[in-house]
Amino acid sequence: MADGRILTTHTGSLPRPDDLIQIMWAKGDGIPVDEAALEARVAAAVREIVDKQVEAGVSVVNDGEMSKPSYATYVKDRLHGFGGESIESYFFQDLEDYPKSKAIVAANPGRKKRTAPACNGPISVKDEHAAELDMVHLNDAVERDRVAGTFSSAASPGVVSIFFGNEYYGSDEEYVFAIAEAMRHEYEAIASAGATVQLDCPDLAMGRHTTYADMDLDAYRRRVAMNIEALNYAVRNIPAENIRMHLCWGNYPGPHHCDVALAEIIDLVWSAKPQTILFEAANPRHAHEWTLFESVEVPDDKVLCPGVIEPQSNYIEHPELVAQRIEHYAKLVGPDRVMAGVDCGFSVHVGMQGIDPDVAFAKLKALGEGAAIASERLS
Repeated sequence: MADGRILTTHTGSLPRPDDLIQIMWAKGDGIPVDEAALEARVAAAVREIVDKQVEAGVSVVNDGEMSKPSYATYVKDRLHGFGGESIESYFFQDLEDYPKSKAIVAANPGRKKRTAPACNGPISVKDEHAAELDMVHLNDAVERDRVAGTFSSAASPGVVSIFFGNEYYGSDEEYVFAIAEAMRHEYEAIASAGATVQLDCPDLAMGRHTTYADMDLDAYRRRVAMNIEALNYAVRNIPAENIRMHLCWGNYPGPHHCDVALAEIIDLVWSAKPQTILFEAANPRHAHEWTLFESVEVPDDKVLCPGVIEPQSNYIEHPELVAQRIEHYAKLVGPDRVMAGVDCGFSVHVGMQGIDPDVAFAKLKALGEGAAIASERLS
């Protein structure tokens, strides 16, 4: 809580304006675009999206990922070492059991436009200014007296290793640590600009039913531990209180019956440096897991940010339900160690909007209203 209220936030991506989607799709397809005009449109879109977050009652805001074609694959434009097509087939184990659902997910235009080349050379920083420019746009758009704070999302070393198959490095460990060292520049640029660094870590949960699906549980846990070690290495120069991490099982409308249980990995999650942990807690597959924290001790230095809004449904959560969800956690760890968030992003790839964009902002309004109810009852 801050000043007697539960703070609200979300996980990063928000609906982009239609004209910006078209420009970014064109650029992704190799069609020449006016870079200056694109940059100006991104800056304007950031101002617009910050205003919409404030109007909805979001406490800790971001740029909506307006400049990024995807929450993870954007790194191919910021780092050297990626080219051609990825050698790894990217699949969801749960969708293999339900082919009709698989076809629906695959047909989403934003997902179809996503590209992920392989790592075919040494990884290093290519664009030293992209992250800094993101922060200029965000800081220019934010009036500090209207928000409790800002954050900026960045792909974790582990999720980059999932999206981009390795054709160059001799081992998975060498590969993920090379990514970590290169991504360190972006993480530190965000922190230096005064925002909280959010590390997006679907590799730690979604990885279980995608890239790491053929591993047994012990091998999978070893891989998660290695990815967390790489993450910690990458943020070694940033204080824990300036970092948060997003634990994700995959933001797509699938059955999710292959999702790993939070209980299977929570001890590893605690070993990650970020102070605040964002995780799915609103969708039908994971909403029950709040009871885990009745038996699992949360380290004193950690803050929980459960998702209390589900981004894949056009249902607008009732503020009372939002309040009840917040209260579950606040009564277990104390209101001072709880933020209220969203399970995942509303548009993780450009043009991939699973719900009506207007509904997305109505959901954020419900988030703020529910947090206000919970704050009053918990005070």
